[in-house]
Amino acid sequence: MAPTSMTSPSTTTGLRSRLGRFVFTGAAAAALAVGVLPGATGTAQAAPVAVTDAPAPSSGIVAPTPATQTAVDHAMAQVGDAYAYGGNGPSAYDCSGLTQQSFAAAGVELPRRSADQAAVGTPVDRAALQPGDLVFYYSPVSHVAIYIGDGQVVHALNSDTGVVTGSVDMPGYQFARRVA
Repeated sequence: MAPTSMTSPSTTTGLRSRLGRFVFTGAAAAALAVGVLPGATGTAQAAPVAVTDAPAPSSGIVAPTPATQTAVDHAMAQVGDAYAYGGNGPSAYDCSGLTQQSFAAAGVELPRRSADQAAVGTPVDRAALQPGDLVFYYSPVSHVAIYIGDGQVVHALNSDTGVVTGSVDMPGYQFARRVA
């Protein structure tokens, strides 16, 4: 749709009275001053717009959503914790306990067992993995990890290693799912 001209005084006055109910600052005020109100007699002075970087995630890994960011950060904070079969934390986990508690920190409910978690969310191709995706291993599914990017996962691997990071391509890779 082509822009319409607003040069008639009644149109300009009507638009000003409707816009007068709002306060425009920063970039919005600058946009109004440079062309939204053609023929306007006054100009709005735009306040400087501060551009700041978002705070860095505590894990140093950037996930695509707030929920996956929280889950990844929570899981990464557990690296070095012990493994315990049936462990739900806070100092020892098994694989599905780690994923369940990490997503619970983000307000996302997951079933307790890895085989049940494998039915949640949507399938993700290996090439499309994003930080926060759940990665499942073995057939039938008996292990789960959280993808953290760059071909790596975080998981509660076993009683010898505890919670560690490692390659997503460890033996037994089956599929991945996006849950948040």
